[in-house]
Amino acid sequence: MTDLTVRTDPTPDPTLDEIRLMLAPAIATNAAFDGWGDAARDLAAEVQGVDTDIARLAFAGGPVAMIDAWFDAVDQAMAADLPPERLKAMKIRERITALVESRLIALAPEREALRRALAILAMPQNVATAARLGWRSVDRMWRAAGDTATDYNHYTKRAMLLAVYGSTVAVFLDDGSEGLADTRAFLSRRIDGIMRFEKAKAGFLRRTEHRPSLSRFVGRLRYPAV
Repeated sequence: MTDLTVRTDPTPDPTLDEIRLMLAPAIATNAAFDGWGDAARDLAAEVQGVDTDIARLAFAGGPVAMIDAWFDAVDQAMAADLPPERLKAMKIRERITALVESRLIALAPEREALRRALAILAMPQNVATAARLGWRSVDRMWRAAGDTATDYNHYTKRAMLLAVYGSTVAVFLDDGSEGLADTRAFLSRRIDGIMRFEKAKAGFLRRTEHRPSLSRFVGRLRYPAV
């Protein structure tokens, strides 16, 4: 599993994006005790040798900006843990399962920080941001799994995985089983449901592909082929 521990960036003049990514995991560790606020951010900056004023500028969006950067760091750890050459040897179901589990393992040491983060994102003013962050993560999972769909399948796959991921996180937060066994079993059942749906959908589309279509018929009446 990829180590999510932050190391000081060797770049002499890191950009604000680099600073956000560098500090975010340490902020999450502090947030478990101090909450997602100035104290967690400033302590992370001091440990990493970053000027606190620069850190404040990097996270001008406050707690939501810190959470955003942390989720981004977790996504990057997931991608490093499961590079394309490793995923290529797996079936699609195994890829999605591995990607979700990798993300959860990266989050596991900071479950209290995650609880606090989700409480912040559940506030009415943050619901749109929460949806964007969730969609970003499931989109990255599907892309890492090799999905290239650009039609409605692009959206249905991500919407289903977002629902599965959200419900799995709810189980994960209170999972005291060894090796997250309960969470893994729950995830397996939910992904089975996605795979059954995708299989049924593919069969339906094959069966209806050559059926007469009223809309196509009317269209040909209006615009006959030359």
